[in-house]
Amino acid sequence: MADQDRGALAGREAVVVGGGIGGLTAALALARRGARVIVHERAGAYREVGAGIQVSPNAGRVLDALGLRDAFHAASVPSLGVELRDAGGALVLAMDFTRARPQASFRTVHRARLLQVLEEAARAAGVEIRLDSPVETLPEAPLLIGADGLHSRVRLALNGPETPFFTGQTAWRAIIPAEDNARPVSQVFMGPGRHLVSYPLGFGQRNIVAVIEQNAWTAESWSQTDDPQNLRRAFAGFDGPVPGWLAQVTETGLWGLFRHEVAARWHDDSRAILGDAAHPTLPFLAQGACMAIEDAWVLAACLDADPDQPRALARYQTLRRDRCFRIVAAATANARNYHLSGPKRLAGHTALRLANRLAPHAVFERFAWVYDHDPTAIG
Repeated sequence: MADQDRGALAGREAVVVGGGIGGLTAALALARRGARVIVHERAGAYREVGAGIQVSPNAGRVLDALGLRDAFHAASVPSLGVELRDAGGALVLAMDFTRARPQASFRTVHRARLLQVLEEAARAAGVEIRLDSPVETLPEAPLLIGADGLHSRVRLALNGPETPFFTGQTAWRAIIPAEDNARPVSQVFMGPGRHLVSYPLGFGQRNIVAVIEQNAWTAESWSQTDDPQNLRRAFAGFDGPVPGWLAQVTETGLWGLFRHEVAARWHDDSRAILGDAAHPTLPFLAQGACMAIEDAWVLAACLDADPDQPRALARYQTLRRDRCFRIVAAATANARNYHLSGPKRLAGHTALRLANRLAPHAVFERFAWVYDHDPTAIG
C-alpha cells in the first residue's frame, strides 16, 4: 500500500505508549498518513508471548487497507466456522462462515506472528520502535496515544483511578501441537460452569483457552503460570477430543478475568486511548484484538481528516464508543450462555440444536453487525 495522500497528519509528531497489536496498528496507520511516530514498548523484544487470536473480517479489512493482506495471510490460517459442542463432544450448533459470508475472511493466528507482521511494516513505514522502554511518567507530546492495555497510565491520567471487579472466572491458555489434519474451525465445548475453546493456528500449533467459574481471586496477569494438572482436573468430565488435547499440555498460563468499565473519557486535547486501555472486554466474542485494530484505523482517519486535533479526537470517541459498548456487552452475555447448568442448559442446548437444523444461518446473523462492519469506510 502506498502512503496516503497527505492530509492533516503530514509531518506531525505522535508518541504511542504500548507496542502491542493496537499500538503497532495505530503507529502504522499514523505513519501511512505522514506522521512521525515513536512507539514505547515495555518488553525488550517481541517474543512468543500470549497465544492465539481470531481475526474476523471487520479487523481484516483494516489489515488489508494497510497493505498487510499478503503478509498477514502468510502468518495465519483460514477459519471456516465455529462449532458449539456439549461437554461430551456432541454438536449443538455449527456456524459455517463460508456459507454465511463466502467472500469474507476469518482467520486465526498466533499473536506473536501478527506482532511480527505489524512490527516489520511499521519500521518500514518509518516508525521508531523503542523496545525495553517502559513509560513511568507520561511524556509531553503534541499527540500521545495510550495503547498500554488494562493498566493503562494514559487512561489513568484521563479518568483517574478505577477499581475493576473479579468476574468469578479464571482462564488457562495453552499451545499444543496440532494434528496433521486439523479441521480449520473453532470449537467451543460447553459444560456447567466452564467451557473450553480450541482452534488450529497453522505452523503445527493448536490454541486452547479454558475458562472455569470459581471464587478464588486470581491475579490479572499474562505472566502467571499453573500446573497443567489443574487444567486437566477441571475438565476431567469432558469427552471428544478434549482429553487428548489436554494430555499434551506441558505448560499453561493462568489469569483471572476482571471486568473494567468502558472508559468514560477517551481523550483530551493531546491524548487518546484505544484497545484495552479504552474498552477492556472478556474474551467470549473473540473481539479484543479486533476492536483495537478498528480503533487504530478510525483514530488515524479522524486525525488525518481534521486539522483541529481536539475535534478530531472527539469524533474518534463518538464513532467508536457505542460499537465498543455493544461488543463488550455481547461478550459478557456469551460467558453466561456457555456455562449454563441444569434445566437452563438443557433448554438452551435444545433451542440451539433446533435452530441449527431449521435456520442454520440465524445465529451467525445475530452477530453479523460485528463481522460486516467496515472501519475503513470512515475517512
